[in-house]
Amino acid sequence: MRLLVEPEGWLTADNRRLRCALGRGGIQKHKIEGDGATPAGCFPLRQLLYRPDRVIAPDCRLPLTALRPEDGWCDDPAHPDYNRAVRLPHPARCETLWREDQIYDLIIPLGYNDDPPLAGRGSAIFLHLARPDYSPTEGCVALSLDDLSWLLGRIRRETVIDISLRPIAEA
Repeated sequence: MRLLVEPEGWLTADNRRLRCALGRGGIQKHKIEGDGATPAGCFPLRQLLYRPDRVIAPDCRLPLTALRPEDGWCDDPAHPDYNRAVRLPHPARCETLWREDQIYDLIIPLGYNDDPPLAGRGSAIFLHLARPDYSPTEGCVALSLDDLSWLLGRIRRETVIDISLRPIAEA
């Protein structure tokens, strides 16, 4: 299955169109760390991380990992752990995955800039939960809980997300 993401904030899967939030910097072909852009391209879905104190382990065919309060993601281009999951506290700049808000209760890291990570090309690009107002992300793709839950039941290990610079009708 292919998840198709359009720059106007729509994700299409199995002929169903879902509203999504994208990066505040729009979709960019040449992403750089901190630009707030969602990277254009076709990427695999690596695994599902979930917050066990808030959600039940979803039925999903991706590898499943329960988050812990000490989980983070390194976003420091100068560190060897750049764009990798880490345990906090960590000596480099990192994002905390165990958040007060709910947006990281379900996280699917995208296979973007991770094999191997190139310093400064962008990190922590996830499919995660949207805020209620669908406000922009820092570069991720975000869906409502209902829509992401629906999607989890359909995702397979071979599923990819295709983030387009143009509306799908034009692609």
